[in-house]
Amino acid sequence: MWYNSHMVRLINDKNVIVLKKVISGYMQLQKYFTHIVNINNPNLKSCIYVMWHADQFCVYGIEDKAHLSVLISTSFDGGMVAYACESMGFKTVRGSTGKRGAIESTLKMVERLEAGESVAIMVDGPNGPLHSVKNGAVRLAKMSGVPIVPMGWYSPQWNFINLPSWDKMTAPFGDAKIVNLYGEPIYVPKDLPQDNEVDIRNQIKAALEDIQNSLPDVYKEAKKNKLWDKINK
Repeated sequence: MWYNSHMVRLINDKNVIVLKKVISGYMQLQKYFTHIVNINNPNLKSCIYVMWHADQFCVYGIEDKAHLSVLISTSFDGGMVAYACESMGFKTVRGSTGKRGAIESTLKMVERLEAGESVAIMVDGPNGPLHSVKNGAVRLAKMSGVPIVPMGWYSPQWNFINLPSWDKMTAPFGDAKIVNLYGEPIYVPKDLPQDNEVDIRNQIKAALEDIQNSLPDVYKEAKKNKLWDKINK
């Protein structure tokens, strides 16, 4: 879990080191109280995990953190995010799939995907519009040949809250039982015409919406089956 760059800006050159330590400390503590059950994870060796910007913390539920790279912007605030990610054992790629630094960051992600690793992209970030799927994940899938895996998370607990940000980002504070739900892998042909990329974007959007709609019932079923007891054994 990491700092949201769209919350009130409190970062400057004087307090950035302190804030980095505070954020890292929160994350290191929170991990002991964050209990995530993974549902329908295809457990692919290499894939592109995609989620809404609001659900960015859900990547914490991915078990193989050492082989997961999270795409993070090159902004000043992005440096805070990168520090937080790396403190939790993730790799990072600084840049964008749609703006300045796109070529370099895309090539880095392709390299890691071809090495058998995975990457995570918030498809409507970092600045929105909300729930508007951008083209980066689709083109990355075309270049690398690995599938896209939609995902999201949910908990009805009071301490699983929406932060006051443009994306209404979700985050747990304290003991929280959470479900990560994964959609079916989406494969993108390498020869897909550029004009047809919008069809894949629409497919991603539909998959993410279906995940969000399904999560409350999936959570109830996980609770009924006491799945959190099983992960703690």
